[in-house]
Amino acid sequence: MTFYSRKLTMPFEDVLNKVTENLTRQGFSVITTLDMQDIFRQNLDRNFRKYRILGVYNATLALKAIYLESHAGIMLPCNVVIQDLPEGQVEVSALNPLEAIAPDQQSPALHAVAQEIGIRLRASVDFIARTPEAPSFPIPKRPTTT
Repeated sequence: MTFYSRKLTMPFEDVLNKVTENLTRQGFSVITTLDMQDIFRQNLDRNFRKYRILGVYNATLALKAIYLESHAGIMLPCNVVIQDLPEGQVEVSALNPLEAIAPDQQSPALHAVAQEIGIRLRASVDFIARTPEAPSFPIPKRPTTT
């Protein structure tokens, strides 16, 4: 199983806010938020680490996928997990959507839509640690003229 994952040494709430912001920039809407720590405490009277599952979708790409394969809705929404790790880090992860499509259902068009969703999910996860001010590549110095 292939999934995108990033471990960070940032506070949990900062990671949650940053990934939500990144998802929005990539065209996703967060339509569900499951606080598993709270759910386990309420339903099982058990303590559990911070663990959130965000259900996200991109309306345009979801519509394309469902037009191409009527059962594509089974894969919606995409889930993004944010969790505290024992070593003091916070991990963000999301499943590669291509993993959720059975090989016999992967038409070239549906494959392209799933690939686009995956690229956007991966960008949302990969760029959490980047600050807006930080350049994404080294800026070359201008040659000096004498």
